[in-house]
Amino acid sequence: MNTQTQHSSKHQNYEILNLIGYGLAKFNDDFVKEFGFNSKTAFYNFCVTNKIADTIGTVKNRMDLFDPFFPNNDRKGWWQKGEVYIHRKTLIDGLFGAENVVEYADIVKLYMQDFFNIKDLDYQTKPIIKTKFKKMQETGLEAELFFKYNYNSIDIFKNGLLEDARLYGDGYDFQITN
Repeated sequence: MNTQTQHSSKHQNYEILNLIGYGLAKFNDDFVKEFGFNSKTAFYNFCVTNKIADTIGTVKNRMDLFDPFFPNNDRKGWWQKGEVYIHRKTLIDGLFGAENVVEYADIVKLYMQDFFNIKDLDYQTKPIIKTKFKKMQETGLEAELFFKYNYNSIDIFKNGLLEDARLYGDGYDFQITN
């Protein structure tokens, strides 16, 4: 999942950049400190040095993408884009939104170790976090989570009761009772 295909418009490091941007927007400097840095600039340079991003601008842009969804960070980011990128936040929220800054940074460190072979990252993760981390990479999860959190905005499903059937293995993901 870490490689870019000829037909894909996604950045080759789409997932990790989204995780980083979300962490920077939600936790600000506390996220950076979990990696041992005193400034965002030092963290951006770490990302470039380790080939997660080509430029520091790439990392900043990903933070800008998530900034509007976290109004307490005092940055507007790409506010003019509205809800265009909400599906990215919804995916990460669905998997890791309840984690505190330490736990969330540990998830990002796990990704960096597994996909970028970055050693010496001190982290601890619970088994369920590793499972969620693997689940994040499965095809279709992003669309499933987007539907799960937005089905009520579709007229035919409005006010329906959603039941998650993904784990039952019957060939459908959700059942909605009106």
